[in-house]
Amino acid sequence: MLRTLRYVGAAVAALTFGSMQPAEAQQRGGAATVATIGEPNTLDPMVSAGDLLGMITQHFYETLYTFDKNWELTPLLAEKLPEVSADGKVYTIPLRQGVTFHNSQPMTAKDVVASLKRWTDLASRGKLVAGNIQAIEAIDDNTVRLTLKEPFAALTALLAFNNSAAVVMPADHMENPIKEVIGTGPYRLKERKADQYIQLVRFDGYKPREGEPNGFGGARKQYLDEIRFVPVPDANTRVEGALAGQFDYADLLPVEAYDRLRGQSKTEPLMLESFGWAMFIMNNKQGMMTKLDLRKAVQAALNAEDMLAAAFGKPEFYSVDGAMYPKSYVWRTEVGTEAYNQGDADKAAALAKKAGYDGSPIRILTSRQYEFHYKMAQVAAEYLKAAGFKVDLQVVDWATLVQRRAEPAVWDIFITHSPFLPEPALIAPLPDTYPGWWASETKNKLLTAFNTEMDQKKRIAIWADIQKLIYEEVPFYKVGDFNALTAKSPRLQGFTASPWPYFWNASLKQ
Repeated sequence: MLRTLRYVGAAVAALTFGSMQPAEAQQRGGAATVATIGEPNTLDPMVSAGDLLGMITQHFYETLYTFDKNWELTPLLAEKLPEVSADGKVYTIPLRQGVTFHNSQPMTAKDVVASLKRWTDLASRGKLVAGNIQAIEAIDDNTVRLTLKEPFAALTALLAFNNSAAVVMPADHMENPIKEVIGTGPYRLKERKADQYIQLVRFDGYKPREGEPNGFGGARKQYLDEIRFVPVPDANTRVEGALAGQFDYADLLPVEAYDRLRGQSKTEPLMLESFGWAMFIMNNKQGMMTKLDLRKAVQAALNAEDMLAAAFGKPEFYSVDGAMYPKSYVWRTEVGTEAYNQGDADKAAALAKKAGYDGSPIRILTSRQYEFHYKMAQVAAEYLKAAGFKVDLQVVDWATLVQRRAEPAVWDIFITHSPFLPEPALIAPLPDTYPGWWASETKNKLLTAFNTEMDQKKRIAIWADIQKLIYEEVPFYKVGDFNALTAKSPRLQGFTASPWPYFWNASLKQ
């Protein structure tokens, strides 16, 4: 079964979602077991930008807006899309009525205002807009108004995103760290046992939107009694568990397992094409990578094609592409990509000498929970050694990596990946506050121009300048594009493949 992530139209990406059986054919009840790549380091989606965290928490925390099956913005906790003033500075957001939290309290504008203020204080994406917010206020119990100092074209998309997320929490539960997980979602947290499972159960007080499911939007139907997320850090163990029928869904599997998963009775492969892109994030705040010539030396040393081949095997599973968006996206530009995929040891050595490299090891953080990260790191280490660098490859579990990357003193490069996002302002390493801490004056001027510009053609041109700057300042290194392989049980009905798998609307065939 094939799932395709592609781009259509002028401003948003389109995911061709898998066909879903009619709702009347689905059965209520049962517990679905989902094998994840590991354990999230928190259950607070405001304070972390991890995809694993967003995948899990979107079941119990909700945002004002989300994305439909065509990656168009659509309301979730808001009643409708915001009313925006002619000058683009005032957003009036009507809220859905009758929504309750998991503690049975009604959701009101007071909760939304408190949540948005917490988001701008704590979330990396919230901080992206925080300095531009003049006021967040409740007009009445069911209406919120955001007043900006300058227009911000990406605001609604930021409010819709599911990690570093503007989720709505009760106004009287704004602690940091959170003491109690209370959201509005179709499922609520029942129990978390570290390194064993996160157990969610149906929230009987949930009020779905009217109509039918539509991507992440529309009605969220609660067929399952329970969803259990089980951390399975070893990728091969996730494969074996899927083959044995132990998991109803297994996330992010090695692509070489595709042939083994085909034709099985207890599982079936799902391949998402052009799922995302892998990147090496440089530490721009502290240590050796604060030197531009040293970052350029790493850029010159690395051979992206060999890293992708090691990570994904067959060429049909990856694309050697330095542009930040694939060819089918409106944001696509090849400006700056001549610096991509050099694999030039001599040039890298010369740049390292110019930077005054003293022989200290480059500390690279990676994790085998994303096996392709680890394989890329192994190849990168060899290319860096060929250029005269020493390398300290630190292999840790994903939760530890997320914890360590927040400490600038302990790493020089870490490896991560991202799906292709419908709005470039959502790209994780762009804000100053994201680990890597790319705080360039030129970047901030371009981002301000990009985010305040409301004309789409002009935004596309500014984005080309941002991509050019990425290659000039090397805050991170894009490795290339890749497909993602997952697996699901044939008994899991109504499931729709997506970059962040969700299990409302899904059911188990009894």
